[in-house]
Amino acid sequence: MLQSWKPGWLKDQILIRFVSIMLGLMIGAAPAVAAVEQCRFIQAKPEREACYQRQAIALAAKRKPEPRADTTMETLQQMRREDEEVYKSLRGICRGC
Repeated sequence: MLQSWKPGWLKDQILIRFVSIMLGLMIGAAPAVAAVEQCRFIQAKPEREACYQRQAIALAAKRKPEPRADTTMETLQQMRREDEEVYKSLRGICRGC
């Protein structure tokens, strides 16, 4: 038997992994929050307002989804073409004649 295997060993390993993942997520998320907080510490009102405006524009650009090409009609047409090919191949099969 292995010396490292103890009754609570697996639970300990899971707990260690969970804590390390959570710690990594918290550390990774901190710079994103800090970047948003910078504007409130600017003393000059025009500069602070400009900072808020830049952040609002950046946030709107980030939230705006990329324009996707409307592929639903193309997909539907492709499916119909494939269905038609299948129907044509089935017409040539003799069904009990």
